[in-house]
Amino acid sequence: MGTRRERMRVTDATTIRAAGGVAWRPAGDRVEVCLVHRPRYDDWTLPKGKLEPAEPALLAAVREVAEESDVQAVPQVRLPSVRYVSEGRPKVVDYWSMRAVGSGGFQPGTEVDDIRWLPVDEAVRLVSYPHDAVVLRAFATLPPVTGALAVVRHASAGKRATWSGPDVARPLDDTGWAQARRLAPLLALVRPVRLLAATARRCVQTLDPLAGLLDLAIEADGDFDEPRPGQDPAENALAAAGRLVHLATANDPVVVCSQGGVLPGALAQLATRPVTGASDVPGRTAVDPGADWTTPKGGGWLLAFVGDRLAAADPL
Repeated sequence: MGTRRERMRVTDATTIRAAGGVAWRPAGDRVEVCLVHRPRYDDWTLPKGKLEPAEPALLAAVREVAEESDVQAVPQVRLPSVRYVSEGRPKVVDYWSMRAVGSGGFQPGTEVDDIRWLPVDEAVRLVSYPHDAVVLRAFATLPPVTGALAVVRHASAGKRATWSGPDVARPLDDTGWAQARRLAPLLALVRPVRLLAATARRCVQTLDPLAGLLDLAIEADGDFDEPRPGQDPAENALAAAGRLVHLATANDPVVVCSQGGVLPGALAQLATRPVTGASDVPGRTAVDPGADWTTPKGGGWLLAFVGDRLAAADPL
């Protein structure tokens, strides 16, 4: 049978990874969600598909929704993952709610020959599999997300102790540039119209590949700098949190790059603000105020807001 660790390695190697989404659009005073029909199985299901090698699940989710339904969508909130057996192997499918922002016009194909936009309750009745209904019901409990943005910590920039110049001028190292290039297509999923970075060189450089990909300028913003000597870290975190709220309510999606001494405190501040309708108990926050907001270099968060309140935070 092997040890537990060996069995875990076998399971990890044989598990099929897939991702998809609940793409939604406004329809009067309610929303409609997109389902796809697959002629091979004669089923109605949520659009999804397998991950490419080394592909992040979020990137695969948006790509598969576009490929199967021809719907371009912006991810907002992570939904429950589902697990089942497919062709004798364990399969895990990660899902996100996604706001539809465009479509090139669906054309029937061999994999998907029809799509339908339906109210959530009708979609629950139509889907062929109980696990799709679970995901749709979870989507139905979400508060009405009004904005989403991404925040990241700068990528690897060597050791402060080994840099002889001013710390603000410390650049990314080779690992950091590789991290920044990997981040770019993931951050582009939020379709940002602005890129903001703390004034440190390494923060600006972390967004360079994204700026090139989207042909956007990078705006230096001191509100996301680490506390200066003598500055109260709590006040610094509060200011950064307030800036994120302002950006979230401006209805212009953005990507922000900040520093390790800022993000945990700012996110903790946002997590303490209650969101009515964001959970089973009105007035409770949708995120854990006591969560560990430590963000690794080159890591980040997809943040979803309801007005000026943080409704969900998903690690990138």
